[in-house]
Amino acid sequence: MGAHTHTRRARTGQTSDVRTALDALRRIVQGLRLSAAQAERQTGLTGAQLFVLQQLADAPAESLNELAQRTRTHQSSVSTVVTRLVARGLVSRRRDPVDGRRLVLDLTATGKALLADAPETAQKRLIGALERLSHARLRALASDLQRLVAALGMDAAPAPLFFEPVESLGKPGRPTR
Repeated sequence: MGAHTHTRRARTGQTSDVRTALDALRRIVQGLRLSAAQAERQTGLTGAQLFVLQQLADAPAESLNELAQRTRTHQSSVSTVVTRLVARGLVSRRRDPVDGRRLVLDLTATGKALLADAPETAQKRLIGALERLSHARLRALASDLQRLVAALGMDAAPAPLFFEPVESLGKPGRPTR
């Protein structure tokens, strides 16, 4: 067997691995997209907005930073979503009675009623699946995904909640709506 045949087999194996990786990414993105579309049809909310509501249904948040931790995203992304939810009367912002400097975020009665018939979000399922991975596998996956993002030149871009709309007015990554 010559070097040419060995190189072709290696390339064929790599092509197969690339396709397998792309197929997995396609399935994840498609699942997230379908979940977001279903959420919007059923609730009139984006998937990200519904995901934030579901996090608040588990327990009120004592700060935007706490809610950002629970949604595994940046505080500015969650702040924009919360602002929209407050404007729609689904979330309340009130001062903490013990520490007046803190804001407590909670569902309103309208928010709770909307959640009664809402579907589970793909984000919630995705987080659950990631948390079920062993620590070593999760760390390797996170590292490999970070390398992929860097190789694509996307590592400087903000990482808003899934499928939240972004402005096209010169500030990439700033959600609108």
